[in-house]
Amino acid sequence: MFARINRFFRQFFHRSRTINNEPLNRVSLIVIVLIDIFILSNVFSGLDDISRWHFSPTEAYPCYSQWQNYRNETKKNKDFEIIKLALTQQKDNLSFPQQAQQSRLGKLSEICLSFDGIKNKVANTENKKILENITSNQSKISNLEQANRTIRNQYDSSLLEKIAGQPRNQSINTVGAEKAKQDLDKNTRNIATLNQENSNFQNQLLTNPDSYTFLVFLKDNDKFTVVEKGYNQAAFWYPSIQLALQSFFLLPLIIVALLVDKFAQRRRYGLVSLISWHLLVIFFIPLILKIFEFLQIGIIFKFIFDIVSNILGGLLFLVNYIYILLIPLIGFGIIKLAQKFVLNPKSQASNRIQKSRCVNCAKKIRHNDAYCPHCGYYQYVECPNCHSMTYKHLSYCKECGYSQESNNSD
Repeated sequence: MFARINRFFRQFFHRSRTINNEPLNRVSLIVIVLIDIFILSNVFSGLDDISRWHFSPTEAYPCYSQWQNYRNETKKNKDFEIIKLALTQQKDNLSFPQQAQQSRLGKLSEICLSFDGIKNKVANTENKKILENITSNQSKISNLEQANRTIRNQYDSSLLEKIAGQPRNQSINTVGAEKAKQDLDKNTRNIATLNQENSNFQNQLLTNPDSYTFLVFLKDNDKFTVVEKGYNQAAFWYPSIQLALQSFFLLPLIIVALLVDKFAQRRRYGLVSLISWHLLVIFFIPLILKIFEFLQIGIIFKFIFDIVSNILGGLLFLVNYIYILLIPLIGFGIIKLAQKFVLNPKSQASNRIQKSRCVNCAKKIRHNDAYCPHCGYYQYVECPNCHSMTYKHLSYCKECGYSQESNNSD
């Protein structure tokens, strides 16, 4: 296994920096690397764009988060807070869904569209005026409370000055004890009055027909259950959909690069073969990364997670053990496929033999060398027809022309 991996990487780096088995000069290598970086950045940019083509769970169910927060809230005034939020963050989303669905995949929740429509109606002129009054009163209350804190800080020292008989003009405080007590009582009464006004305003806000309709909608358990179920289902499938879209973006590029690479090798277009090989590698890098990412959050992870949870209960760390065993096997499978279809010595044997190179590692050897001095590979095989020694991996015997397919399949 390790010998195969070692041979794979040798062939990989050899192909990446040679043209017709001749090494690249430094300038050419720098140019190739710059091209690789530019293309790779564009590939990742394209992957990011296409991954957002389908509506995300948050976009498909835009009301879920706010609705869930409202239901989880334990404050007594949560009805007022949600109405206040609807007034302060109100925006017109009604024209967005129709435009978005024309250019993007997926479907927006009809319940969330209704949610937005009802929520937007809350922001009518009457409710806005009531909220302005509440905000104004709250500002006054804050000012009065600050004034009371200042008065209380000075009251004790003013009272001591009065008991000591200190003249008023020698006091370090802005007001005397009597005046401080009067101002404190007055401010407290004003605060109570403003709080009562705000309480009345809040009741008006909550009993407004549009506000009441919105609150009734929020408290509809059946509608929320439908939204929650849809959101969870969308969240489950979204990584798989993203991977499918990203694969849809990458696979045509990989296929084209592979076909061009094969064509260039047959026609011996060295530079075209080198560039197509680099493109092939560049297109495979993000695909492999996305597959590994999918294994961490996609359907496969959920499947393994559920099995481990059901069988072993809380020993969920064993999922990592499974991945530690699984990922190397997947990597080994990728290497095997690459050796079979891309770095297969059989497909390159003819060109290598003509240039007196090893049919396995492609390094220069002498014409009559039976074994490669670089990798130790035996270059010949016995023809089943004439029993002469002929080159490995060629289609026909060099002595009698007999087909070597049976030898090559071994």
